[in-house]
Amino acid sequence: MESKKIAYQTFVLLAIFIVSNTATWAQAAFDQIQADRYFAATNYRLYPDTITTPQTPPPAGKHPFYISHYGRHGSRYMGSRKAYLTPLHILQKGYKAQKLTQLGLDLRKLLANIIHDTHGHWGDLSALGHQQNRDIARRMMQNYPEVFEGDAHIQARSTTMSRCMLSMGSALQQLKSMNPRLQVDMDASHEDMWYLNFQDKQLRDSMMTPKAKKAFEKYSNSRKHNWRLMNLIFTDSTFVKQNIDDEWLNYYLLKTDHVQLNTKSYDQVRLADLFTMEDLYIFWQYENAWWYICYGPSPLNGGFQPYTQRHLLRQIIQDADSCLTLNKPGVQLRFGHDTMILPLVCLIGLNGYDFQTENLEEVEKHGWWVSDIIPMAANLQFVFYREHPQDQDVIFKILLNEKEATLPIPTDIAPYYHWRDFREFYLKKLDDYEAR
Repeated sequence: MESKKIAYQTFVLLAIFIVSNTATWAQAAFDQIQADRYFAATNYRLYPDTITTPQTPPPAGKHPFYISHYGRHGSRYMGSRKAYLTPLHILQKGYKAQKLTQLGLDLRKLLANIIHDTHGHWGDLSALGHQQNRDIARRMMQNYPEVFEGDAHIQARSTTMSRCMLSMGSALQQLKSMNPRLQVDMDASHEDMWYLNFQDKQLRDSMMTPKAKKAFEKYSNSRKHNWRLMNLIFTDSTFVKQNIDDEWLNYYLLKTDHVQLNTKSYDQVRLADLFTMEDLYIFWQYENAWWYICYGPSPLNGGFQPYTQRHLLRQIIQDADSCLTLNKPGVQLRFGHDTMILPLVCLIGLNGYDFQTENLEEVEKHGWWVSDIIPMAANLQFVFYREHPQDQDVIFKILLNEKEATLPIPTDIAPYYHWRDFREFYLKKLDDYEAR
């Protein structure tokens, strides 16, 4: 009877905790943007490179001996010339009709300059992107020096996109500068794309089901337009409503602003002055909901989108099982994209990001914030510990963007987990999905 009472009290306390946190999360998202306006950039957010989160000491006698990693490339330019041209082409309509304000005329010149400066760099890794990967690699070695001692083996794999290969190169360059004796095996081949950048056509084509599209349109309709901004740029509101795609102009101006921070010219532009904190917050809500539906665990399209990364998760498990048999396994680095990391995080339920709801208003309230998951250079690190090579109780912790994270499996050593529990739970999860 006493145990039931304790269990009930625990449940009540947990319920109070969840309700109280849900009430503050929505406000906290806006507060984040007020503190850092580029938190609203979602997947274009700069990597939070001032990592000061303390690391929890491992259980007595356990030492780090192997790291398994998957990282997104660092900061980059927008992926296509069209992305830069779209807002300029929209403004050209106003220019030809002589409907631009002085601000609109200045904005048109500014966009033309940005297009000139970024010509030929579409999708390229920026100088900041190189630095982000060097810094992450440096902190990895500083935090876990035992793994990198002597002639430790580093296996690095990348997708065939140049920004990923260069991110890999920058990380390895940093590691070699700190320990020239490291033995590096580096490759970027189509042979590894089946798990580093797997594209599941069936799941991809079912992202926006009619049900999901209807829910997203309902959620986003009040968040698409920015008439305040249009009135600053154009002299005639009737002309705007009849001739201007205001939704896409607002969207691409924000995207251009966000991506410029990731490139060498970010300090030369002032697109940020066009937008209020409320503008940024509304844009973030729109983007956050879109990512939740298309790459998250949204039940609006069946809830299976995270399984696009089933091959990656299985490969991580198989690689770890193989490496755990070695006396000195070293490090495995993998470099890819945000559209792999986000569904992978949701697939393993990291930090509760497997949260499911059909009510898009609840996504933000629950703390499902894409900006915290996939900033530029986002990364997952599985750090493994044991007492000695014959130790049968291998444990690990998982870091999301270098911060200790939680998993939805029991543990008596949080934030550490027993590897045997992880592999059993997730292999069954993958097997159950594939046996459907």
